[in-house]
Amino acid sequence: MSSPVPSADGRPQPLLGPLTSAAVFLVVTVEPGGETVARELLAGLAGQKRAFGFLHPDGGLSCVAGVGARAWDRLFGAPRPAALEPFRELAGPRHHAVSTPGDLLFHIRANRPDLCFALTAEIMKGLRGSATVQDEVHAFAYYDARNLLGFVDGTENPVGHEAADAALVGDEDPDFRGGSYAVVQKYLHDVDAWERLPVETQEKVIGRTKATNVELDAPGSHKDVNTVIGPDGTEQHILRAAMPFGRPGHGEFGTYFIAYARDPRVTNTMLERMFLGTPISGPDPLLDYSRAVTGTRFFVPSADFLRAIPGDGGQPSSSFFSSSE
Repeated sequence: MSSPVPSADGRPQPLLGPLTSAAVFLVVTVEPGGETVARELLAGLAGQKRAFGFLHPDGGLSCVAGVGARAWDRLFGAPRPAALEPFRELAGPRHHAVSTPGDLLFHIRANRPDLCFALTAEIMKGLRGSATVQDEVHAFAYYDARNLLGFVDGTENPVGHEAADAALVGDEDPDFRGGSYAVVQKYLHDVDAWERLPVETQEKVIGRTKATNVELDAPGSHKDVNTVIGPDGTEQHILRAAMPFGRPGHGEFGTYFIAYARDPRVTNTMLERMFLGTPISGPDPLLDYSRAVTGTRFFVPSADFLRAIPGDGGQPSSSFFSSSE
């Protein structure tokens, strides 16, 4: 099946939106024979979101959908995004970035958890019998934009035009303008070991003060390892939307990491520095307390691309809501 051609402006999905107080991260694999159902759901996703958000305009409900490398050809054929490839496993001397299955990603955000829940349930209803859940995480904002280790997260995120430039594909791949490359990883924290560290040691691991979020001169810290300088000498950015999750009764405390990038090589470089280290710094010291248990890469096509997905008869799908946003 040939890919729908997005409009010239490549209007993006709402990945540039602000962080919300609740989110769901849903990763599924499409069963053989489930391709038509998956395409129809993707084509009608904006309408589904609108139906649930209409009565609650202040709820901030949004949904971003991505497609994995192994599913792209099954769903759309050629052409395919120029840099789309599976998540590459990284096995360092001390730490391991695993690669796990995932054909579709749904990143659902709102200021009310019930809106996230309702849209997630409707998506799974539409995919019933056609897809298998690989991961489902219900996340939440924690205090002052902090993670469950107690530090502010996402300080270096670009904003405005800089965010769009960091996250959205441009003229370098015109068929997929307005899209983005997303990486997701679920991290589980050893909170007991972390809390045994003195605050000053925690701050050296992170590279920032815990109470005030002030940047420290801490070579080899988490912040230092994740700072990537491009060939032109400027810092290269990705757009992060990580959020905490957990089940205290089960001893589960974690961060669901998601990053959107115009150029996936930037994310690749960060992960290599984190897990494999550099000749100068070694691997990210935070990984001594945080373990990656999933790892998947997706391409997030533009909203125009999704709306143009044809149904079985070659016309835009109408099995789900499919009017413009």
